Amino acid sequence: MARLPRLVIPQTLHHVLQRSHEGILLFRDNEDYTTFLNWLAQAAKQFQVAIHAYILMPDHFHLLLTPSDEQGLSKFMQWIGRYYVPYFNRKYQRSGSLWQGRYKATVLEAERHFLQCSLYVEGSPLRSGLVTDASEYPWSSYQHHIGQRTDPLVSDHPIFWALGNTPFQREANYKEMMSQSLSVADMAQLDNAVTKGWLLGSASFQAEISKLTERRVAPAKRGRPRKMPNAPID
Repeated sequence: MARLPRLVIPQTLHHVLQRSHEGILLFRDNEDYTTFLNWLAQAAKQFQVAIHAYILMPDHFHLLLTPSDEQGLSKFMQWIGRYYVPYFNRKYQRSGSLWQGRYKATVLEAERHFLQCSLYVEGSPLRSGLVTDASEYPWSSYQHHIGQRTDPLVSDHPIFWALGNTPFQREANYKEMMSQSLSVADMAQLDNAVTKGWLLGSASFQAEISKLTERRVAPAKRGRPRKMPNAPID
């Protein structure tokens, strides 16, 4: 089956996932994490990509972002690989790619899924057992969202700002949402969408995005085609 082109819609929320090749540790010390974050910031500025949430895990990373144009996302991701992979290979005396194939990406309806996906992304170290509180993990946007530090990499999404009229209200409400955790079904839905590249949103959002692209935004319905009635005999 031919591979579908990646779905990219400018000025719309995207969830991006990139895993390492065969579980290679992408980040082995603090320098690796900070170097990668610096290049993320440079690429975001150069290609006009707004990063709203992120997590750098030892063998993969998630980004929740909004590209300003159709080419910005792919250029942004290519630029990161062009700089980080040679840096990593020189430092650890290896060769070859770090990535498990193409990065995964999907389009999300922000009103329904921004907060859900942001919490899912930032909750990764909790689910992996790396920390007992998401605020203990330094390589994500969670500390920014709860007011523990200001992260210059993060461009706050309007949905986050809608959580309260003051920074304190927004941060407290977000922290409370993290404590409630997501359902298994919600997490599976987010994971399935980004892995398979299908849009995640309401029927009306799906119809709206379908008008902007020739690519299918959702899988075809299963089942045999409906039989057509027999043509009348003249």
